[in-house]
Amino acid sequence: MKKLITAGLLLAIMQIIYTSPVQAQLTSLPSGGNKRASVSEGIGITNVSITYSRPAVKKRDGHIWGELVPVGYVDQGFGPSKQAPWRAGANENTIIEFSTDVKIEGQPLAAGKYGFFIAYDPNECTLIFSKNSTSWGSFFYKPSEDVLRVKVKPVPVDKSVEWLKYEFTDQTPSSAVVALEWEKLVIPFKIDVDVVGTQLASFRKELQSEKGFTWEPWDQAAQYCVQNKTNLDEALLWTDTATSVNFGGDKSFTAWSTKASVLDGLGKTQEAADVMKKAYPYGNVNELYFYARSLTRQKKGQQALEVFKINYDKHPNEFLTNAGMARGYSAVGDYKKALTYAQKAQSQAPDPANKNIVNTMVQKLQDGKDIN
Repeated sequence: MKKLITAGLLLAIMQIIYTSPVQAQLTSLPSGGNKRASVSEGIGITNVSITYSRPAVKKRDGHIWGELVPVGYVDQGFGPSKQAPWRAGANENTIIEFSTDVKIEGQPLAAGKYGFFIAYDPNECTLIFSKNSTSWGSFFYKPSEDVLRVKVKPVPVDKSVEWLKYEFTDQTPSSAVVALEWEKLVIPFKIDVDVVGTQLASFRKELQSEKGFTWEPWDQAAQYCVQNKTNLDEALLWTDTATSVNFGGDKSFTAWSTKASVLDGLGKTQEAADVMKKAYPYGNVNELYFYARSLTRQKKGQQALEVFKINYDKHPNEFLTNAGMARGYSAVGDYKKALTYAQKAQSQAPDPANKNIVNTMVQKLQDGKDIN
């Protein structure tokens, strides 16, 4: 028995000795002195990330493009690929990942993680997005794994970039250009995102999760549609949910006012007005004041005055409601009554900033000018 235990212990020690180098590698620099790097950017709610290694020029100016980076597809002398493109970096695959569907140079590409390769040509480069994102470099490249190929023109530049890098340039709310920069060449490609479409798709998915258990997310999604003047029919259904008893928004001024805004956007003006009447009893002093202010900015003076009056009746002779009445009467051209309320608010101003605002209101009304 003792011999068996000793033999078993010896076997365990031998396993530790021979397996530990594999299981416990020391941290070291990437091979070839290349730097690891990653860069990411948001386009709408879409995240684009690029993970790559950065080779350096190392005094090889004039010998990078067409030499170190070969033209087209080549046999690298290792691996099964006999027609391999450049790995668009160094060491492992360059990987580019999109959290939603995008367009690359106008061509659709689904959300996902891709190996990124470039077949370099001084006149026109071919960019390759491969479903194989885990191989080492392009030694195992297979054309059959290509998901998308696009062609772009490389751009010569005067200033040399020592370490290869990727940058996001020429950004707009719905697009960005990714630029690979190395030595005296830039290889750019444009990414476009359907910002509204991806946002709506995200809303639909999230509203089916636990986030959809309360009224606020439904209201948020509907407000987005109002602000972007899109998808209003579905937004109206979302407001039905937001204002329902089951989801808790049936006594929310915000939920009802969002529904009114959707109806207004659909051209259902009278229905919108009727819904707002349901909202008024639930509005606090700030909500009613700022809603009425939005009406004055829309040049809906009479409607604004009515809301300011409702607010005043609920919260009589307060600073904000007196200021509101001043704005309401000014909006319909009754500067005399407006001045009376502005002077009341003048003595109630809670801080110097508001005091200055009301002083300006009083002065304008005394001069016979609108304060909105």
